[in-house]
Amino acid sequence: MRSIWLCADDYGISPGVNIAIRDLVVRGRINATSALVVGASCHRAEAMALESLNRDEPRVAIGLHVALTAPFRPTSPGFLPLADARFMSLGRTVAHAFLRRFISDALVREIAAQLSTFVQVFGRLPDYIDGHHHVQLLPQVRDAVLQVAKEQVPNIWLRQCGRAGRLAARLGDYKTFFLDALSATFRRRAAALGLRTNPGFAGAYAFEDDAYFAALFPRFLDGLPNGGVVMCHPGFVDDELRSLDSLTTLREREYAFLAGEMFAPVLAAQDVVLARLQSARPR
Repeated sequence: MRSIWLCADDYGISPGVNIAIRDLVVRGRINATSALVVGASCHRAEAMALESLNRDEPRVAIGLHVALTAPFRPTSPGFLPLADARFMSLGRTVAHAFLRRFISDALVREIAAQLSTFVQVFGRLPDYIDGHHHVQLLPQVRDAVLQVAKEQVPNIWLRQCGRAGRLAARLGDYKTFFLDALSATFRRRAAALGLRTNPGFAGAYAFEDDAYFAALFPRFLDGLPNGGVVMCHPGFVDDELRSLDSLTTLREREYAFLAGEMFAPVLAAQDVVLARLQSARPR
């Protein structure tokens, strides 16, 4: 049997997403979620509603979902560059990172500020760190993330997004291949600093209207090693989500599968179980 982490991204982006994620935790269908602390729905009450699910027994690992893209705003003063007082679009953020146009100290301050915000709202350190739109993997950004992790939370793990398996099987999927290439450098630099990363990753797919998550999910489990991470984005659509993100109805499809009757048989067919948390802060 392989034990995996099934991680719901974007806790805090909207009330509907938060409700869906907490429901799946109670059902035992996910065992990790990443908190978007720059979101308006990641305040103290929503954080405690999630953390309370670990009160009687540890059910869910909670990570910091570092955000550096629009429409969100920075949490540290003086962060540049911005667009209308917000982070830049994903495309411009990626371009700036590869052209090394970010101010390194500003990145470190912003990531440290988001970590501090997490501690303020959850009352503890995160169990792991990952990134909204996988920004933690980008040049310059990855160095800042690794620096903050090494200095402030060296015992937690960091999410890399490299898929285990044969290279030839990944060449046709540009998104997966791009993430795998970025993750190779991320893993090497994390290991050099003595920081832990997950041994495998899955869950990336083209967020198109005709995407059928129920058919995609079994493929995510193929070749995923023990301790690997599967990313998902379940949620209920509300006005706040619509105003912030283009990923809407697909979240409800993901929730429907994860909460439905076919989820458990798919795991069983692949000899997969969700990893059990040894404490509320797995190490």
